[in-house]
Amino acid sequence: MSGARPAALVTGSSRGIGLAVAEALAREGFAVAVNGPADDAELAAAVARIEALGVPAVAAPFDVTAIGGHDAALERIEQTFGPLTTLVNNAGVGVLQRGDLLEVSEQSWDRCLSVNAKALFFLSQAFAKRLLSRKRPALFHSIVNVTSSNAVAAAEQRAEYCASKAAASMVSKTLAVRLGREEIAVYDVQPGLIATEMTAPVIDSYRARAEQGLTLFPRVGQPDEIGTLIASLASGRLPYTTGLAIPADAGMLVPRF
Repeated sequence: MSGARPAALVTGSSRGIGLAVAEALAREGFAVAVNGPADDAELAAAVARIEALGVPAVAAPFDVTAIGGHDAALERIEQTFGPLTTLVNNAGVGVLQRGDLLEVSEQSWDRCLSVNAKALFFLSQAFAKRLLSRKRPALFHSIVNVTSSNAVAAAEQRAEYCASKAAASMVSKTLAVRLGREEIAVYDVQPGLIATEMTAPVIDSYRARAEQGLTLFPRVGQPDEIGTLIASLASGRLPYTTGLAIPADAGMLVPRF
């Protein structure tokens, strides 16, 4: 099995941070399953970008919140290019409307918790069960969860988002405890100010704040920087580590006075 190729599923990878992660993994030689909620032109274009890097790629359209479909989705991927070694839980949503937390709707709360925490937990569960059910090749196996600086830092106008990311961060720790004895690493990557489609409406204001000192590096981050970080984790380049929460925030949350 020494010649086996690592293979990853990256959820929410048709654009943004997820696509950057998929591309970074491809450059490391991973086969990549590219996920989006629908089998559309955006997903097809993302798969083509991965294939252009010279590795196997497959479209894996499924709704991460459809918990009962997780195992079937994983099975379809593995029938295409063999056993997965890596799961990157990147799919996420923001709040329906920023504003007073006293006005947060049940719909927005449930949406954030369903996608950002519940789906992450149950897809990780399904993935881990598959790993433990078979003999694994001598490759690094891991789960990398993309949470947020808001797993730690409160944002009054996005309370439900913060709660969902804090939950996902704790899920990462509990997964690390359970899977450590199986030598499956689990990481929690917490991006800060990253220029993506999701942050586009507010990124200019954050860019100005970064330049004024909100972050120690006076700039916002780029998706490819998160991609490089996650590819390093998934490739085992932080050996003898698991359960880490890694702030990818240019030092934004470093205590200062």
